[in-house]
Amino acid sequence: MSRIQTRFVQMDPDQPDPEILAEAAAAILRGEIVAFPTETVYGLGANALDSKAVEGIFRAKGRPSHNPLIVHVGSIESAQSLTSDWPNYADKLAASFWPGPLTLVLWKNDMVPYIVTAGNPTVAIRIPAHPIALGLIRAARVPIAAPSANRSEQLSPTLASHVLEGLNGRINMILDGGPTSRGLESTVIDLTSELPKILRPGLITPGVLESVIGPIMRSRMDAPVNSNESLPSPGMMLRHYAPKARLEISASNSSERIRLLASSGESVGWLTLESCRTIEGCIIRKLPQNAQEYAHYLYAALHELDGYSLSVIVVDAVPEGEEWDAVRDRISRAAYVKD
Repeated sequence: MSRIQTRFVQMDPDQPDPEILAEAAAAILRGEIVAFPTETVYGLGANALDSKAVEGIFRAKGRPSHNPLIVHVGSIESAQSLTSDWPNYADKLAASFWPGPLTLVLWKNDMVPYIVTAGNPTVAIRIPAHPIALGLIRAARVPIAAPSANRSEQLSPTLASHVLEGLNGRINMILDGGPTSRGLESTVIDLTSELPKILRPGLITPGVLESVIGPIMRSRMDAPVNSNESLPSPGMMLRHYAPKARLEISASNSSERIRLLASSGESVGWLTLESCRTIEGCIIRKLPQNAQEYAHYLYAALHELDGYSLSVIVVDAVPEGEEWDAVRDRISRAAYVKD
């Protein structure tokens, strides 16, 4: 694709400048691509009702057309306007978790172009909980389709600088609202069948969702989708969220594995849950033992380690328990090696 001028604008994340939001909204309405912060990760936004604009997202990211996008809206009424059916489950979940990191998959109506949904008759929708994201959506007065603002399969961005590194010259505008607060993508739940089903784990866990709507189907962590057929949700490709360095998950004896790698000439990074001694030839970052805090720092730590041009990053296996499912999902996909 031809290189374009990317405008980088810093903003107060709590009190975004209405004039800048109006400029960004005008860009969206012209069919341009604008990156902006949400509470999860930075999103890459275009007018969800404009097929040509949405095509620009796929082109900028190098994203396969069978991988659908999430549509971000500013109100429950806007979400309802994009669907042909709004079940009682949706009422309960929207009332409990929106704005917030929960995406609902629902039957779409004719307003939503099929390019957004990868040809599926369903659409993924959420209301983000970030003043800049909400301000942009409401200023544009259109739903905004927005996957994570990175090249396909690569690390999701939690800082505007991450977006600039990966997409400078490929998109029109980046709104810099500082670091994202959650650091991991939203939970995605499918409401189009009799029993709701988790399609992508996130920081809102199945147990929390069940406390609101009753039994749901859990994700099968051992059976990610790998197909050229349309996926029902983003985040389901076998390889995803990957740093530039090769990523390995170590269930035990990480330090032994790192010494072996270093002795064979590899430059090594290590994300660990434990306090540890310095290992020669290894850059070590300790992450929190709390799942929510770990999630907040995970992508930022991987971006930092990638900045050292390492050949391999070793990540300690995380604990069992559904509060760790989202983190486990992300590092498993990042470590996947294609045949």
